[in-house]
Amino acid sequence: MGFATNAIHVGQEPDPSTGAVVAPIYQTSTYVYEELGKAKGGYDYARTNHPNRKALERTVAKLEGGHAAYVFTSGMAGIDAVFRLLRPGDHVVLSEAVYGGVYRLSTQLLVHFGLEFSFVDTTDPAVVLGAMRPNTKMLYIETPTNPTLRITDIAAMAKLANERRITLVVDNTFMTPYLQRPIELGAHIVVHSMTKYMNGHSDAVGGSVILTRPEDAEKIYFTQKSAGAGLSPMDCFLVSRGLKTLAVRMLQHNANGLAVARHLDAHPKVRKVYYPGLASHPQHELARRQQKGPGAMIAFDLGDEGAARRFLNQVKICSLAESLGGVESLISLPAQMTHASMPKEVRDRVGITDSLVRLSVGIEDVEDIISDLDQALLYV
Repeated sequence: MGFATNAIHVGQEPDPSTGAVVAPIYQTSTYVYEELGKAKGGYDYARTNHPNRKALERTVAKLEGGHAAYVFTSGMAGIDAVFRLLRPGDHVVLSEAVYGGVYRLSTQLLVHFGLEFSFVDTTDPAVVLGAMRPNTKMLYIETPTNPTLRITDIAAMAKLANERRITLVVDNTFMTPYLQRPIELGAHIVVHSMTKYMNGHSDAVGGSVILTRPEDAEKIYFTQKSAGAGLSPMDCFLVSRGLKTLAVRMLQHNANGLAVARHLDAHPKVRKVYYPGLASHPQHELARRQQKGPGAMIAFDLGDEGAARRFLNQVKICSLAESLGGVESLISLPAQMTHASMPKEVRDRVGITDSLVRLSVGIEDVEDIISDLDQALLYV
């Protein structure tokens, strides 16, 4: 079956007891045993598993093409579980322009448990290879990166990872499996903040980890149930609801993103636009090969922090807020918001300036989005 059909039907079968087209929310903490040692339907306690979680995990695994998937209380909880596959003394190579939460988790928490991290420009395979050590066990990439939208060649990284017998992890949050297929390109593990496009409605927080290897799946599930990081019934229900429209939403996000990026690129008040769909992007051709579309994430520089502040204080339709991937347009200043935990010298090195604006283009009428940006740019 096709992508949109799978998103609507896999894991979303009618309720067998009532015939309800939409399965119920199993808002219970515990389940009655049929007899001692025999849990009805395999469910005993909601932290361990529940029907809404199992249904959502089936859907996500199918859409990404993985062996199994597990859903977590947030994207960061899922990423933390992936790093728990490692052991003290292991080394990880990561994209240098990684999301600020991943930088904080690795440099301020996981290093205290004996893990080692190197942040490099993963758009250059030679640089990645040069960062490898005898104890390197994982290569973790974001593509496109948050917020600078650098593109890493997933197939090239998979080849390098397989040659070195290390695990390739790809954060596919910005693209979703509709626009990018990391597992088909050789990734071993895919992670998502499902808070973003996978849910798409800014009303639930969640994360997912999709595995290609059964041994990794067993370990991730053990971590999920042991740490109590599994997603709640209500949030699973909301994300399952959101996934049903993922295909049509991403088509509109993609179309609006391209139109807005072209408009900003031609605007005299905008210094520079970062968007894989523009020919000026350094990895434009790679994005065309690797992605089904350029997506709806745009970064643009307004020259100085004061200009960015004036602009952000004037937007109306574009909501000044954390997060991304909702049906509504969301806009932020990464240096003071999503990447504030990253040291300034690191932000400067990777291009996250104090005047770099990140825009998640929603699915409103694109003329209204552009009009809102234009009126706010009058204050720059």
